[in-house]
Amino acid sequence: MMTIEVSVYVIIRPTERVEKVASAVEKIFPGLIMDIRGDRIEAYGGPSALRTLHKLLREQEILDTARSVMLQGREGNTIQFRLNKQAAFMGWVNFPPEEEPLGSIHVQITGDDLVIDWLSPRTENGVPVEEIDLSEIGSQGIDSLETYFTNANPREEDV
Repeated sequence: MMTIEVSVYVIIRPTERVEKVASAVEKIFPGLIMDIRGDRIEAYGGPSALRTLHKLLREQEILDTARSVMLQGREGNTIQFRLNKQAAFMGWVNFPPEEEPLGSIHVQITGDDLVIDWLSPRTENGVPVEEIDLSEIGSQGIDSLETYFTNANPREEDV
């Protein structure tokens, strides 16, 4: 098993407030350690930072789009993609096709290929074909995430 690392960077434009840009990042990736330097925010964390993204992709019913974007941005064990800052500020996930005039949130996830399958699994009629267990994709911080998702989604036999 390998470690999952999440890194995010975003340029703060002169017309933007630092707090609002930081809030946009936090709404999609809560718990990242943020380093704010002048006109740039760099943020880092582990797999727990992906929990909200995982949830939002399902709530917004954009698993197929997310999967396509992530597969296009995959190189080796790294996945790169962009998110719209304004949508993120509102708690929404939107994948712009290219860098936006006001700048995008740049995301890089390093880890096992199964990260994509966990975040955005294959679907049939918009429903995930198979949801994988988090323990399959990494070791750092997974125990607390497994507990979170097990408690949030109890199995029928546990109810």
